[in-house]
Amino acid sequence: MFSQLLEEIGATDPTHRAILDPATEEIIAYAPERSVADVDAAVEKARQAQKAWAGMGHAERSRLLLAAADAIDEQAEALAQLLSRENGKPLSGPNARMEVAQSSEWLRATAGFDTPGGVLVDDGKTRATISYEPIGVVGAIGPWNWPLMITIWQIAPSLRMGNTVVVKPSEYTPLSVMSLVHILNSVLPAGVLEVVPGGREVGARISEHADIGKIMFTGSIRTGRAIAAASADSLKRLTLELGGNDAAIVLDDCDPKQIAEDIFWGAFINTGQTCAAIKRLYVADNIYEEMCGALAEIARNVPMGPGTDENNLLGPLQNRQQYEIVARLVDTARNSGANILAGGEPVEAPGNFYPATIVTDIEPDNALVVEEQFGPALPVIRYSSIDQAVEWANSLEVGLGASVWSADRERALDVGRRVEAGTVWINSHAVPDPRIPFGGIKQSGYGLEFGAEGLKGVAVPKVFNG
Repeated sequence: MFSQLLEEIGATDPTHRAILDPATEEIIAYAPERSVADVDAAVEKARQAQKAWAGMGHAERSRLLLAAADAIDEQAEALAQLLSRENGKPLSGPNARMEVAQSSEWLRATAGFDTPGGVLVDDGKTRATISYEPIGVVGAIGPWNWPLMITIWQIAPSLRMGNTVVVKPSEYTPLSVMSLVHILNSVLPAGVLEVVPGGREVGARISEHADIGKIMFTGSIRTGRAIAAASADSLKRLTLELGGNDAAIVLDDCDPKQIAEDIFWGAFINTGQTCAAIKRLYVADNIYEEMCGALAEIARNVPMGPGTDENNLLGPLQNRQQYEIVARLVDTARNSGANILAGGEPVEAPGNFYPATIVTDIEPDNALVVEEQFGPALPVIRYSSIDQAVEWANSLEVGLGASVWSADRERALDVGRRVEAGTVWINSHAVPDPRIPFGGIKQSGYGLEFGAEGLKGVAVPKVFNG
């Protein structure tokens, strides 16, 4: 179904780099590897197109974003099939088809936001207004875990605010992003949106390029630091959404059976490969055993397998490197005396499949707790007091998201106010909304995405006084 897309993006040349299906290890197609010179050419095209794009105004740009959303919908199943094969995530459930649908929905939401700015002071003597103007060319460097949706998160507000964009997809999932850009460019003017697949040298060139005024990056803390350093000479504006290792705290008044399903998917969505997923779960002593048992029951029964099987809800890890990280951390926990209540024993078979794993009776400083596993293994830590749980939740260098679970919302809010994170969900976790700003604190990065604040983040403020 997606073969036509692959032909259109030039992904059928066997002299290019082979892209493997992480479920079967079969070759899907071949990704071109671009060079630093290709980055320079793409940036120049985007720079040349930017003034005319900005000059169209918000209404016309919004109309084109809506048309781009329609174009995605027309190719939705082909995109979902390709995404499932390249990333590994199943078609069904909160996975490939959902990601494609949310990509078009996000474009529509961004097109509909009110333009930020307005009157600051108007007292009869002084009148001051603020507007938000385009930055110029935005560099968008995306990850492999949600390649379509996060690319849309980066480019939709950038385009809406009059910038042009050069996209660098992850080396692991270039085909999906190249296809997405190809579809969007069937609607957008030439040069407004460019894509340059390639390795680290491509990302490094985007980070340092003097004609790029803003970088949007989602990925690891280490790479985020490198981008910040490379961008320093030209004082680029940055939005960095970095590692999470999110904590969830379950208070002692919860009914484990009632919340287990939501907590499970808060941790295991996309087979745990989500920056803001629950990575460490702190549960009150009086409900600990029941909570662990309920999660283990789900883990043992959730269908896992190739994403193209409509019955599966969990797929493989996207790449072998990530598989090895998860396996190492679970083995470390097991060897330290923790209890593997479900999973933990991968089957020797093709693909990067690691079973949904629940780890209990684990110390709060265990490597599986303090390192971001980014996969289907959840450590559940017992606590005896709220102060203890909050201290452990805040003990790491990261602060992307967190959640607090309680039968009493006000009590949960009181605890949430003490948790150090950019977003604290109450009785849910990692539920993105295009209207609600999102961003991390501490080593999880800086800058806000989504909503009006996200539009401001890809613009420069301009004040008129007088």
